[in-house]
Amino acid sequence: MKVGVIMGGTSSERGVSLKTGAEMLRGLEQAKYEAVPVVVDRRENLADQVRGLDFALLALHGAFGEDGTVQAVLETLGIPYSGSGMLSSAICMDKDMTKRLLRASGIPTADWLCLEKIGEYSAEAASKLGFPLIVKPSAGGSSIGMSKVKKPEELYPAVAEAFRQEQPVMLEAFVKGMELTCSILDGEVLPILQIVPNHAEWFDYNAKYSAGGAMEEVADLPPELESRVKETALACWRALKCGVYARVDVIVSDGVPYVLEVNTLPGMTSASLLPKSAKAAGLTFSGLLDTIISLSLKERGVPQHVG
Repeated sequence: MKVGVIMGGTSSERGVSLKTGAEMLRGLEQAKYEAVPVVVDRRENLADQVRGLDFALLALHGAFGEDGTVQAVLETLGIPYSGSGMLSSAICMDKDMTKRLLRASGIPTADWLCLEKIGEYSAEAASKLGFPLIVKPSAGGSSIGMSKVKKPEELYPAVAEAFRQEQPVMLEAFVKGMELTCSILDGEVLPILQIVPNHAEWFDYNAKYSAGGAMEEVADLPPELESRVKETALACWRALKCGVYARVDVIVSDGVPYVLEVNTLPGMTSASLLPKSAKAAGLTFSGLLDTIISLSLKERGVPQHVG
C-alpha cells in the first residue's frame, strides 16, 4: 500500500506538522507500507501531489489541514485518509462553534466571547468573564497567538496579537484546576494523562514543545472522577461526530471536567500526548499508526486489501 504522509501546509503550525510527518514516516512499518513524504507548500498543488496514493496519512495541523478542506479534496479524488471526516474536522477547528455545540449538549465548557474583527472589542464585555482570562485565535492550535491576561490593561494588546493570525479571536474565562487530556481511539478512551507545566503558569507553546517543558503522566484519579472525565470526553466524541481518533483536553475544577477543546488531528510524534496514552495502553507508535490506517480505511468504507 502506497501511503503518503501529508505534512507541512500553509498555517502557522507548519513547523509542528513537519516534525509530526517526519516521525510518522519513521514509524510506518517498511515491510507493510510504501511510505512517501508529501510536503504541502501551496493549496493549489495538493491534488497533483496526492494522485496515485492508496492512502493519505495526515500530519497537518491548523488551517488547510484540520479544518476539513484537505479532507474535502481527498474525498473528491477518492483517496482514503486518516482521522475524522470533513464535517467533524471543520467543526472542531472552529473553537466557537465547538463550544456552542458542547454547551447545547450539556457538556461543561468555560464561558467565552468570540470576536470576528478587532473593532468588536469591548473591554466592558470582556470584563464580565473576569480576570484572568485566556485570549486565543478561534481556529488555531499549538497555543500560537494565545495569551493569559491577568488585568484589564493587558487585554487589548493580547487581542491585537491574537488577531495577527488573521482569524476570529476568542476570549475565554480562565478555569483553574487539574489539566487532563483524553485520547480516544475507535470510540474508546485510552489512559488519561495529567499535564503539569514545569516552569510556565499554564500549558503554553514553550511548555508543549520545549524539552522538559511539562510533566505528562498517567493520571491517578478517584474512580468516580475518572468515570466522569471519560464520559465527558466520549460525549464530545459523539456530539462532534469524530471518527478514528481524537484528543479531548479538559480542566477539572471542583470535580467538574470543563472541556477546553477537541483535536481531530492531535500531535503524532512518539513524544506527543496521544501516542503516550497509547503506549500506556500497550500500543507501540508503529502499532498506533497501523491501527489508525486500518480504522480509517474502515471509516471510509475501503476494503483492507487496498494496494
